Amino acid sequence: MKPIRNSAKAVIIDRDRVLLTKNEDQWGFFYLFPGGGQEKGEDLRSAVVRECLEEIGCEVEPGDIIHIREYIGNNHEFAEWDHDVHQVEFYFACRLVNHTETFHGSNPDELQVGVEWVALEQLHEVRLYPHSLIKQLNRTAAAVCYVGDTN
Repeated sequence: MKPIRNSAKAVIIDRDRVLLTKNEDQWGFFYLFPGGGQEKGEDLRSAVVRECLEEIGCEVEPGDIIHIREYIGNNHEFAEWDHDVHQVEFYFACRLVNHTETFHGSNPDELQVGVEWVALEQLHEVRLYPHSLIKQLNRTAAAVCYVGDTN
């Protein structure tokens, strides 16, 4: 069994749009918040800054943690290949240090095909993970920080 992994993610909102990585698998496109695994000896804020440079090519300034979720792969639709994954994800409210519309990460994820601004009101129309954050971003849910094992 793999050890539990911490992941630091960026929630970057500007003009009622959220910046997401665009990814593609056998079922089509899906979207994720930029960020990734925390390295040994690295604090979570440093992890989200490094991961954003790698995935979107931009420096971010992390603010408060606004959402924490666990992903226990065996409990979700991807259990066939994620059965041994247990990840705790920390979502930071972030702002871009230098605003740009062009994104080129130095080390994008394997399935990543781009970076896109998606309008907040359109989040329910795209395959976005985690789903649990959509209502909070659209301010239709209470500001709950820890949501447990959700997808």
